[in-house]
Amino acid sequence: MSLAETTSAPEARARGPVPDRLRAPWEAKLKSWESLLLVVAIGIFILNSFASPYFLNAWNLSDATFNFTEKAMIAFAMALLIIAGEIDLSVASIIALASTAMGLVMEAGFGTPAIVATGLATGLICGAFNGVLVTRLGLPSIVVTIGTMSLFRGISYIVLGDGAFRGYPSDFAFFGQGYAFWVISVELVIFAVLAVIYGVVLHKTNFGRAVYAIGNNATGALFSGIRVARVKMILFLLTGLMSGVAAVCLTSRLGSTRPSIASGMELEVVTMVVLGGVNILGGSGSIPGVVIAAFVMGLVTFGLGLLNVPGIVMSIFIGLLLIGVIALPRLWAKLRGKA
Repeated sequence: MSLAETTSAPEARARGPVPDRLRAPWEAKLKSWESLLLVVAIGIFILNSFASPYFLNAWNLSDATFNFTEKAMIAFAMALLIIAGEIDLSVASIIALASTAMGLVMEAGFGTPAIVATGLATGLICGAFNGVLVTRLGLPSIVVTIGTMSLFRGISYIVLGDGAFRGYPSDFAFFGQGYAFWVISVELVIFAVLAVIYGVVLHKTNFGRAVYAIGNNATGALFSGIRVARVKMILFLLTGLMSGVAAVCLTSRLGSTRPSIASGMELEVVTMVVLGGVNILGGSGSIPGVVIAAFVMGLVTFGLGLLNVPGIVMSIFIGLLLIGVIALPRLWAKLRGKA
């Protein structure tokens, strides 16, 4: 064997597989669900700009963010919960109960710090209640949270009836109506900060890896040393806490509390999570996908609003979207299997 042959063979091997390995991650990202969602979001943005001459106004775009920020705050925690194989359908009712509790504290004469603390504490307590029923008693989360969905909102109706709490302190409006800089709302800043925090937790920490492991195989995760019940309890607490944060922002933005507040929001939150690529059966999903899905849903609902589309039509659209994003991957897999 000549010297040229001995040197050319390793060089050939180096030139062959290495570029493929380097290209594979980028190809995977380009073909990912998140990339498709990003293209869809850009397309919807362009269509909205043609559909209404008011869409590209900076303040209108800022208002568009209110269509998704509060829901997305809950969706971040909900994504982790669904990845772990559980679900919480009581989030909108937690908002109603937390808002009612804040109204009671306001009526008692307390200021903004106590009102905000009450909203967050109520969310945590509701999340803990759901978590205990699921992790300690072994009840199915979908059954538990359907029950608490009625329970929490029912308490709000008992307290308020057909009435409402109004007259929140002027400085309380900062959370839902304030702006951090120019057209950048406080809610949008909170949304961005939470997106980074949850992204790091899910994708860069041992806790996030435990969430994926539990969603893929809870029994295997338990035998590998992961404290499954503890992780799930934390996830229910986080979901309750995020519902409390959303309650503070939504109540602040509306300036009042009614027992019907946030009605139907749980459907939009779950749709946002599933649209973001989180497997409804657990085990996979990403925070970047949920972030992009939040913008997609916000742009769609805001665009329909500019076209004066009735709210009931938007509800129909959200329902069809949820069915579609769950059904289409399965239909596609079946078609590929027959091909």
